[in-house]
Amino acid sequence: MAIKDVIVLADLLGTNKKIAADIRAELERRGILATNLLSSPGAGKTSLLEQIAVRLRDTARMAVIEGDIETERDAERIRAKGVPAWQITTGGACHLEAKMIAKVLPQVPPDVEFLFIENVGNLVCPASYELGESLRIVLLSTPEGDDKPKKYPKAFTTSDVLVLTKADLLPHVPFDVEKVKAEALELNPRLRIFVVSAVTGQGVDELIAFLAGRRRELQAPHA
Repeated sequence: MAIKDVIVLADLLGTNKKIAADIRAELERRGILATNLLSSPGAGKTSLLEQIAVRLRDTARMAVIEGDIETERDAERIRAKGVPAWQITTGGACHLEAKMIAKVLPQVPPDVEFLFIENVGNLVCPASYELGESLRIVLLSTPEGDDKPKKYPKAFTTSDVLVLTKADLLPHVPFDVEKVKAEALELNPRLRIFVVSAVTGQGVDELIAFLAGRRRELQAPHA
């Protein structure tokens, strides 16, 4: 990469970081826990959000910002669960940027407690762009294989939580849960790890309890 390209990239990331900081401050002021979900395509981000929506229906208000290259399919799935959702189509870009979130933010209802941002399916580009989240979750599905943490380290080193999805397939795929946990924690010792299945519901309640705890922590300074 040429020096000029490096300078331009640094400027872009710096601008993105500033916008993200402003978004984070606004969301935290409103008492909203914003979560940025990263994963490869098909790892189960939308399916997990559907399960969370069902469980939070009577106890908390959530909203979702969906990021995809094309179509509104994921947003339509979330809306079908009675959850407000906005689709950002990037038209080819492999990640969301903070300026995209800033455009949607005024539409987020004031009573929302949990805002989930489902990033474009990609373990590389999204890891470099903050979106104003208070919490970053990286998902890894069992069919993808257990070698991903060290192959795509930035997605894991920049995240707060690792969710191993499609646990119901563990009897049918060569995926070593303990190996993944060990390698991920070697990269990032502060990771919280959950093993979940959107099909059986395994681990979803535990993940929600963790998110609720993080939101209470967010609220504490403002109490």
